[in-house]
Amino acid sequence: MSKKDTARGLLVSPIRNGTVIDHITAGEALNVLRILGITGSTTECLSIATNVESRRLGKKDIVKIENRELRKEEVDRIALLAPQARINIIRDYQVVEKKGVEIPRILKGVVRCPNPGCITNTNEPVESTFEVLDKGLHCLYCDWLIKDDIANHII
Repeated sequence: MSKKDTARGLLVSPIRNGTVIDHITAGEALNVLRILGITGSTTECLSIATNVESRRLGKKDIVKIENRELRKEEVDRIALLAPQARINIIRDYQVVEKKGVEIPRILKGVVRCPNPGCITNTNEPVESTFEVLDKGLHCLYCDWLIKDDIANHII
């Protein structure tokens, strides 16, 4: 990277092994970390960039997590907040896998139903199940529809 590029852009060290989550919806990086269970008291080495210029999105967030590759369930949760996200798997400083996220049609055990009367919020051994619709997330047990603030309902 030239001095000119460094002066205009953000210089973040590359990671040897791990995951780079790119094209996160601007302002959602901290929610992505919460979904992944990463808090200030965990041991992961992180790099977080927020509101970075993006030709494709206008603004975006980026998260780099060293020594961790994401499971499919984690990627499904990220897709709810950042449907444009790209997951890059890094090994020995090289991108070995690059994939987009895809929101599944049915989400099992990913979202908590906000309806206190829903069977999934009782002591019954029932896993929440939501259908993904254009207008929001539809609980298949109680018909509740989550339209806003999906990040706060992700388990």
